[in-house]
Amino acid sequence: MPRRKTHVTPLDSARPQPALEVLGFEPGAPLKLPFYLAAVAAGFPSPADDFIDRSLDLNEHLVTHPAATFFVRVHGDSMQGAGIRSGDILVVDRALDPADHKVVVAALDGELTVKRIRIRDGRLFLAPENPAFPPIEVTAEASFEIWGVVTYVIHKL
Repeated sequence: MPRRKTHVTPLDSARPQPALEVLGFEPGAPLKLPFYLAAVAAGFPSPADDFIDRSLDLNEHLVTHPAATFFVRVHGDSMQGAGIRSGDILVVDRALDPADHKVVVAALDGELTVKRIRIRDGRLFLAPENPAFPPIEVTAEASFEIWGVVTYVIHKL
């Protein structure tokens, strides 16, 4: 998979909101939250399940490679078919290898985007998950770099 270097220019206030907003990740003290091991029924809750079996640290659950992980906030709806909505936060891992069908964060001609990698007949495409948007072919002339593979999507219900 090509990993060409690119220069991403800072966005000024006159331009529209970027498609992705990069957020940092700094592993700190564990944040242990209650974790119920009992299955959650979609019907009526069971009073016998009113106990906590252990705690869950979301950093441990969501971040496999702390030194290679960052977060981005999505702006736009080109990936709604993949369950990625505007305002969602993506967990992105640079340690994973990008491959066909993986969702990635990439810089293309100075703009960050989140798309699914598609390789067809030896050609590389960044494919949206919304029929209102066309796939983007990554040509040899393009400035292109994959920043990482999306591993989790965090969004409000």
